[in-house]
Amino acid sequence: MPYALLSVTDKKDLIPLATAIMRVGYGLLSTGGTAKHLRDAGLAVEDVSDCTQFPEIFGGRVKTLHPKIFAGILRREKDLPQLKKLGGSPIPLVVVNLYAFEDTVAKPGVEEAEAIEKIDIGGPSLLRAAAKNWEMTSVISSPSQYSKVIEELEDHKTIRREMRWDLAKEAFGKTAAYGVAISRW
Repeated sequence: MPYALLSVTDKKDLIPLATAIMRVGYGLLSTGGTAKHLRDAGLAVEDVSDCTQFPEIFGGRVKTLHPKIFAGILRREKDLPQLKKLGGSPIPLVVVNLYAFEDTVAKPGVEEAEAIEKIDIGGPSLLRAAAKNWEMTSVISSPSQYSKVIEELEDHKTIRREMRWDLAKEAFGKTAAYGVAISRW
């Protein structure tokens, strides 16, 4: 079964998106707080750590940075036999929004240690991997995109090529802006 990976800080409007994703036949794969949010809404979700057989470590600093996850996102059609041999599954849909680094460092008196913990590593990596493989993987990087993606899924049962490319460009833009915000801190 193909999976949609959902790992978000901003959970606004996530449940309608996740429901639409499930209706077109994707399983939900998620992390920590996002998985709890989905389960609390009654949705079936598999934890990333169950998929990878590797626990979240370092207080959640490392959870999605795993070859099974990135292989599922970056696979091409010709890679499917190798992915299966590795025990992985295709991940043709990635829903990620990033830690609120800019909001954190804008707070008066923010401690350096707090700011450092708001530097997202896995999120930008997931967004960039999915955007790189936009012909096979859709990437959703903001709740502002959810309604158009839901409409696309309802109308076409998939996210068509043109929209995948637009979503990929937005994801690359988000990760670039995120890097600039960190470098200016």
